[in-house]
Amino acid sequence: MWLIKMTINDEILILANQLANAGKKPTVAMIKGKLSKKVTLPVIISTLKVWKHDPNFISLTVEESETKEESNPITDTDKFKDSLHGELAQMKQEIIELKQMIKQLIEQQKR
Repeated sequence: MWLIKMTINDEILILANQLANAGKKPTVAMIKGKLSKKVTLPVIISTLKVWKHDPNFISLTVEESETKEESNPITDTDKFKDSLHGELAQMKQEIIELKQMIKQLIEQQKR
């Protein structure tokens, strides 16, 4: 049996795919309202920026993990790249926010 830990990026991508499958364009507001826990807007935005519609990626289940050995390695690589891009986008956004905070702190100290 496999233990699966869904990342917040996985959840965002799954929700975006579910919305797209239903004929709706995924928006930050729609995703934010459906997430299982609170997530900052930059995380949602950065993940949606790298999202590509995958109609089959609508849930993370044990069955998917158990059949992963039989799956197409190219598809697995693409999913890994998409996930990696989402994580990198999130990290870039966090770095930008940290730089802004540092700049504000430096300005406050000068006063």
